[in-house]
Formats: sequence, structure tokens, C-alpha cells
Amino acid sequence: MPPGFRPIRFRQFLVAAILATGISAPLLAQQPSAQTPSSLPGAPTPAASASPVDRPPLLPRQTHHFWDKENAWLFAGVGASRALDYSSTLNFRRRGDNEVFLTNALVDNHPAFAAVEAGATGLSIGVSYLFHHYNHHKLERWTSIVHMSATTVGAVHNYCLKTVHTSGGNSSTALLPMPLP
Repeated sequence: MPPGFRPIRFRQFLVAAILATGISAPLLAQQPSAQTPSSLPGAPTPAASASPVDRPPLLPRQTHHFWDKENAWLFAGVGASRALDYSSTLNFRRRGDNEVFLTNALVDNHPAFAAVEAGATGLSIGVSYLFHHYNHHKLERWTSIVHMSATTVGAVHNYCLKTVHTSGGNSSTALLPMPLP
């Protein structure tokens, strides 16, 4: 095995990848509401499909702009929850606990860890944009809501962790006099 390989983290990554694939496949199978050329207003209808009942023409679906007010607030919430996760992770690292999902070396390198948090925010916005582009507007909003919720729960959990007490740093034994040889 390569140095630094951790089977538990690999299994966690593998489970997350499988879940993401299993969840995204049904989401991508949704059909966007596309109009056929014959249903557009003013388009001629073929004689074979003419029916005695006249249907009102389908109006184009009203969509929102990607950077509308609601998305801007959701993306700001995702950024704020990632900032909270950044501070909570650094807090429990200062208290002697180990990071589970990333390496301790990455978390202890503050600029690199800030870049990871910013990248996660950007990735969330990118996934929301893909859903927006393919007309999955509810999923577009829910991407930010779920990301914000999960990150906030993780940050609160980090703050709730107990401080790790090491046996080497016990200050009560440091004040005792040294025995004479």
C-alpha cells in the first residue's frame, strides 16, 4: 500500500461515490418540459393529429434567472456554512483532535484548507447551475439547502467534540520536584 493510505477514508470515499452515483442517476432521468415544434403558437398542425377538441396553445414555462435573489441568498448561506466549518475544524484541531475526512496536514495548512472550503462552495454553485441549465429548478435550490444544512450540522458537531487529553502534557506532574539520584 502507498504511504499515508488509510483504508477507512478510502471506504468512506467509495461509499460517498456510490451514493452520489445512485442518487444522481434518477435525477438525470427526469424529462425537461420541452415543447414539440407543432405545439408552438402559430405552427401548422399535421392533418393526422388534428382533433375535434381544440386545445389551448402551451405557453412557454416561466423560468428564473440563475443569479436571482433567492439563489444569491442560498449561495451566501453555503459560503457562511463553509466558513463556520472552517473555523470549527481549526478549533477542534487546536484542541488536539484529528480530522477524519481530510489529512491533518491539509487542515493545518490554513491557506490550503481555506482553498478547499472555497472550492466546495464553488462546486455547490456549479452543481446548482447544472440543475438550472437542465431545467431542474427545485433540485437547483435543494442542492444549496442540503449542502448548507449538512455543513452546518458538521460544524456544530465539531464544536461539540470533547477536548482530547494526552498523557504527555499533564501539567500537574510537571510541578513535582525531581527525585535525587
